[in-house]
Amino acid sequence: KNQNKLIIESTKLVSQSNIPLKLDHKATIQIFKSFIGGLEHVVLKIGSPNKKKPINLRIQSVCLTGEIFHSLKCDCRDQLHQSIDYIVKNGGGYIIHLDQEGRGIGLANKIKAYDLQYGGMDTFDADITMGFLGEERDFKLAVKILIDLKIETVNLITNNKDKIKALKKNNIRIQKLIPTYSILNKFNIKYLSTRVQKMNYKIKLK
Repeated sequence: KNQNKLIIESTKLVSQSNIPLKLDHKATIQIFKSFIGGLEHVVLKIGSPNKKKPINLRIQSVCLTGEIFHSLKCDCRDQLHQSIDYIVKNGGGYIIHLDQEGRGIGLANKIKAYDLQYGGMDTFDADITMGFLGEERDFKLAVKILIDLKIETVNLITNNKDKIKALKKNNIRIQKLIPTYSILNKFNIKYLSTRVQKMNYKIKLK
């Protein structure tokens, strides 16, 4: 816990620029670095959000397998692009993309967990077997970034109750919850079911 606190306190804005996204050619990108731990978090500002109103917000964690390689084992890429679409169509907002791969266990351990899942375990039990908690992410990192951005009230795009709790506990007001939906396939059905049953998620299936 002390280490996590130090990581969060050391997280600072280090660089920013414009970035031409497919749906918003005038978007901006900011990099927040955790100087303890070396994590680098990305903030995308899409459109022209008005901070006098609730800010449309998606908090997403890195998922190389899903976001980059389009793995069918998870819905991370779908959630990210649904969130961007929603933000573009609803007055702008922010994506906070946290450097917390594999629910915080890192890429190498995530792939070990994948292999245990092919042996019959679900994603939660695979993490537990390797000595992790099943959820190692700390969403107070997102709170620190929101405070730095002077954002106090949000419309949160999420299915994850832990994100909701983290924001409310740290005095970020949630005006509205916007769910994403997941498209079932034979590779992700067990993963999505486990998230609902064991990991504090409420998921809309499509």
